[in-house]
Amino acid sequence: MSQPIRIKDHEKDARLVRGRVVFGAIAVVTLIAVLIARLYFLQVIQYEYHSTLSENNRVHVQPIPPTRGLIFDRNGVVVADNRPSFSLSMTRERSGDWQQVLDVIVEVLEMTPEDRVIFEKRMRQGRRPFEPVPILFELTEEQIARIAVNQFRLPGVEVVAQLVRHYPQGAHFAHSVGYMGRINEKELKSLDPVSYSGTHQIGKTGIERFYEPELHGQVGYEEVETNARGRVLRVLKRTDPIPGKDIVLSLDIKLQEAAEAALGGRRGAVVALDPKTGEVLAMVSQPSFDPNLFVTGISFKAYSELRDSIDRPLFNRVLRGLYPPGSTIKPAVAIAGLDSGVVTASTRVFDPGYYMLPNYDHKYRNWNRTGDGYVDLDTAIMRSNDTYFYDLAHKLGIDRLSTYLGKFGIGQKVSLDMFEESPGLMPSREWKRATRRQAWFPGETLILGIGQGYMQSTPLQLAQATALVANKGVWNRPHLAKTVEGEKPKDENPMPDIILRDPSDWNKVNHGMQQVMHGARGTARKASIGAQYRIAGKSGTAQVVAIKQGEKYDRSKVQERHRDHALFVGFAPADNPQIVVSVMVENGESGSGVAAPVVRQVMDAWLLDQDGRLKAEYASPISAEATAREE
Repeated sequence: MSQPIRIKDHEKDARLVRGRVVFGAIAVVTLIAVLIARLYFLQVIQYEYHSTLSENNRVHVQPIPPTRGLIFDRNGVVVADNRPSFSLSMTRERSGDWQQVLDVIVEVLEMTPEDRVIFEKRMRQGRRPFEPVPILFELTEEQIARIAVNQFRLPGVEVVAQLVRHYPQGAHFAHSVGYMGRINEKELKSLDPVSYSGTHQIGKTGIERFYEPELHGQVGYEEVETNARGRVLRVLKRTDPIPGKDIVLSLDIKLQEAAEAALGGRRGAVVALDPKTGEVLAMVSQPSFDPNLFVTGISFKAYSELRDSIDRPLFNRVLRGLYPPGSTIKPAVAIAGLDSGVVTASTRVFDPGYYMLPNYDHKYRNWNRTGDGYVDLDTAIMRSNDTYFYDLAHKLGIDRLSTYLGKFGIGQKVSLDMFEESPGLMPSREWKRATRRQAWFPGETLILGIGQGYMQSTPLQLAQATALVANKGVWNRPHLAKTVEGEKPKDENPMPDIILRDPSDWNKVNHGMQQVMHGARGTARKASIGAQYRIAGKSGTAQVVAIKQGEKYDRSKVQERHRDHALFVGFAPADNPQIVVSVMVENGESGSGVAAPVVRQVMDAWLLDQDGRLKAEYASPISAEATAREE
């Protein structure tokens, strides 16, 4: 049976079409509305946010490191300046596959695999985001040209012109001025990230470290426009940095050279002070090193040679060398005895060549085994008589001895601006009980009286103790900086002056020290021959290895580096002190024979003019009559 033919409903089809059209129109209008709303949201409501993002892709803020302050000696000679240098820097975030870029650098510059390892190590060190990291310093013109030709292969890499620290005097001031070096990860965590933006070196030792805030200055900034590859197109805005402050040191390069020449290549230390101000006139630690090696990064081989050298050139003997002061401490012990009243200048002690404690059979030997007979204070200092000072130390006792020597700076830091200074050691009952868990023995007091035993001091501390005798107890902390940007350094923690019950005691000790140099039996008389001024001095010998009871020191049986250290301290002119000198010669054996001539040469360099005559502003020369009386 055939199906009936359906009649097409045009009205229904029309309604369906109209519905679909309306739905489509609504959907289109809705989508257009959403698009418009989104555009409105992005371009109107979030305009500032997205414009900032866009601007940051185009405009970058770059730090401008400040120019580091210069350092001069007291005469205006430059001892630390800044010289232009080109370095190769790399920004990891702009380099993409930065390790591949390192490979290209090594290829372009024809570097070694070892150099590649160093570059990668520098890139992995702690740093701030988007901060360029210097990976190669002191670029040659050829290297700069090769980088320029291959720049398209080196995204994020650029040649940067910068100022690098330079020490034109080389090793002369290495232990006083110090040196700069690359900022390590530990230092990076403690430094202000804003102040040190763009700075890659920092003071490591000496004046460079102590006055780092003053020398560094304040960082500046510039806004630059860059392209998609990070290349700078133009500078939009600039805030100039504030350069660091210049420092004038109290050191004198001519006196420094004279002190080095006086040491004659021997291991040792020399420090010269102005007792009236505390200014350090010379500071020598030999052997020394070239501080320029450390500025842009020292090689492993070069550092190993310095670190492992048996002569220890990196060791600052003036500030960190700890030695028994030996007889150089006797003037301070004499002041302690006079002021405490246990002796007077006329008190006499019989010296048979040794000293024995009551009820003990141990003999504490005098250096002169035959003895000096009856000696008073003046003779004891002149002859450096150990027996007298054994007896004086026994009368004082460890408590008073420790207290008085502490007033002279023994066992504490004495400087104003020397970061590496060691405090040394002034032993006491409490110290031994705390560190050794033992009682204090009388014999230990005796050997402290001649500067042996547990006591340890630096050449700088001995210079300061001597300066106090020269200055009659007035404390002026030793300092290296004469002025910082024209201003004198201030002592925020001044030491109290040493006030004696009888101020004339200073003159008594001063005279005994003059007798050491000018007396008929003075232990260092030879060093004063031909002097045009009066010198007050005291020799000393610091034992390196102990000698058994009853044995005598025999240099032929002792290895060179186990021989005694030679020390000498002195000031001149004796009646108007202008310079204090402390000398330590390692394994020099004789303070009067080896160290005293060094002191004399340093004093001559400071007190005499170019014609070898005493400068007019200083004290009158020794008179023939005075010399005759002493003889």
